[in-house]
Amino acid sequence: MGDDYKFTLMAADLVELVKVYEPDAKESLIIKAYEFSKFHHRFQQRSSGEPYFVHPLEVARIATTWKLDSQSIITALLHDTVEDTAATLADIEKEFGADVARLVDGVTKLNSIEINPESSEKSEQAENLRKLVLAMSMDVRVLLIKLMDRLHNMRTIRFLKSPEKMRRKALETQEIYAPLAQRIGMQSLYDELSNICFKVLHPEIYEAIERRKKHLFTKDKAIVTRVIQELQQSISSNSIRCYVSGREKATYSIWKKMQSKNLPFEQLSDIFAYRILVETTAECYQVLGILHSTYPVVPGRFKDYISTPKSNSYQSLHTCIIGPFGYNIEVQIRTQHMHEVNEMGVAAHWEYKQGKGDNREKSIFKWIRELVDILEHSNSPEEFLEHTKMEMYQDKVFCFTPAGDIISLPQGATPVDFAYAIHSAVGNHCVGCKVNGRMMPLRVELKNGDQVEIITAKNQTPSMAWERFVITGKAKSAIRRFIREQQREEYALLGKNMLKAGVRSDKLELAHPDMRKAARYFRVESPVDLFTQVGMGLVSVTAVLDFFRTLDGGAAVKKDEAFPTDIPLKLNDKSISKKQEKTTSVAIRGLIPGMALHYAKCCHPLPGEPIVGIISTGRGVKIHKNTCQNLAQFQESPEKWIDVEWGGISDYELSVFDVVLRVVVENRSGALAVVSAATSRLKANIDNLKVTKRDSEHCDLLVELQVNNADQLNRLIMELKGEPLVMSVERV
Repeated sequence: MGDDYKFTLMAADLVELVKVYEPDAKESLIIKAYEFSKFHHRFQQRSSGEPYFVHPLEVARIATTWKLDSQSIITALLHDTVEDTAATLADIEKEFGADVARLVDGVTKLNSIEINPESSEKSEQAENLRKLVLAMSMDVRVLLIKLMDRLHNMRTIRFLKSPEKMRRKALETQEIYAPLAQRIGMQSLYDELSNICFKVLHPEIYEAIERRKKHLFTKDKAIVTRVIQELQQSISSNSIRCYVSGREKATYSIWKKMQSKNLPFEQLSDIFAYRILVETTAECYQVLGILHSTYPVVPGRFKDYISTPKSNSYQSLHTCIIGPFGYNIEVQIRTQHMHEVNEMGVAAHWEYKQGKGDNREKSIFKWIRELVDILEHSNSPEEFLEHTKMEMYQDKVFCFTPAGDIISLPQGATPVDFAYAIHSAVGNHCVGCKVNGRMMPLRVELKNGDQVEIITAKNQTPSMAWERFVITGKAKSAIRRFIREQQREEYALLGKNMLKAGVRSDKLELAHPDMRKAARYFRVESPVDLFTQVGMGLVSVTAVLDFFRTLDGGAAVKKDEAFPTDIPLKLNDKSISKKQEKTTSVAIRGLIPGMALHYAKCCHPLPGEPIVGIISTGRGVKIHKNTCQNLAQFQESPEKWIDVEWGGISDYELSVFDVVLRVVVENRSGALAVVSAATSRLKANIDNLKVTKRDSEHCDLLVELQVNNADQLNRLIMELKGEPLVMSVERV
């Protein structure tokens, strides 16, 4: 069929399009790729009824409008041959070289990817997105060709016979490919893809806005022309050469503005946008001054993206004025070079082939590298999917380091996001921040122009609470990674201590052959992994004891010792025993030197809490919280009351005090380990733990703790309340 069809673009025409911007392009290779693709697709047809070769030819033509190099044009022509015809990668390499073969292989692998945002199979979505991220990290041209392939398919989507397939393809494009195009600076490609998706997914809304746009443009066409002429005259009279254009905004862009401002179409004042192109950056600011001195300015609408470019390299001045004829006019001012980069993004640079270029382009490659870092350290497919989408959908704010470096962040970002944007080590050791010279909470929302100083400490580690307020994928990924590693150590220690109740301690040494046998039996890589599984509740203590009973005639298992109901859970070797705690000297101000001292078990007073002393005949003084209910029985004996208070922090910081918590958790595996791990993170110690009540859904725990002071306990309670498996926490 292909031999009879008259193609609108012949091989010589394509060569001429490439030579406009790449004069040294190898003409023979482009013609060979044209004929190779045409021959191998000769028996295939598109849904439109056209020969299939129309598609790769059109993708190649689109690639020339973005001035992609000749290797990319050849790849565009060949991108479906390996997948859909008898041609092989070996054939491609033999005819066109290794670089083209590698590019074709990359695009071929992406062709099999379908990322359905509505799918419940998050792991499949994430795997496909992973392939996309890896492909574009190896050579961004793979992504560029894939985007142009998707653009032509979206332009011809009306020929698909299945409405459901049309909808799925449009949704995938809207959720993945359009944001990717915008994120690498290809604004016009983003606009077109978004508009087509909007038309497919919301046809009635699209048509309604189109009808209103047509009516408005017919009515105001003459006004648009006159506004352009007046702006041109105002600027030219100041001896600045410029080009002024006006355009109606895309339908999808108008709909987004209607949604964000909650306004009907009729009340939008800036349906038309005007663009002014000048020769130099200095002239951009001169034109801005001319406009602001000639016309009233709409407050709050000025944005300077020249001094602080967007993360996708976009540069322009934006302002809104009440222009000629009383209309609100949105104006963008930029140089011709800025305009090319804004429209074409990474494709505007020849250096994309080597991953080199100016600072603006390097920021795009930095973003791609950060996606790869998230990919390598995500714990699950769902986590990678979440973090990657976070990095693609971002309206930006620009903040400054004390040295004046610009850090680009999404709106709503916090100082912790800022810290991780600098470096993961800065984030991990962040203890506080100064915003514009003032100490501020770590969860404060940063604003455009804020200067942020991050305060770090060597011993600081990330808090699980941070994950609830950071919003960048990089920060969330780093925090989760650190917490996972920390929890793994804690679960391993917990698991080992739980096994100590029933297994001889010498058998639990990591190098012991029996321990390695146990790890192999439970299909984990090492004894540490087995301890971790036990600590997390994924492998039961009983199962491990049963295994050890099969070894050495059961000699590994302690005789006549069932697994105890009360589980000692001391999580580190530095825990202070009860005996030590009772002999620790703590200064209580207001006591007679040498007077015997006891702490009331009814209320368990802690340093930092208001206290009173009650004289007990023959037993010295008992210290109560001043809110203790048992103090009521001494109301008639005021002579027994003593005014006391805690000594300075240095007097009790090394002491430990008993306290009891009632914790209700979900009756699920790992719940006990969550409580233990949180306690260890706060440097407290579980002295004993009892299960007092259990049903199918909940489990009531009585946790006997040793802590240093009330602040430590309160932080622990807050930490526990933030755990998904913990239903409630109260002090007994």
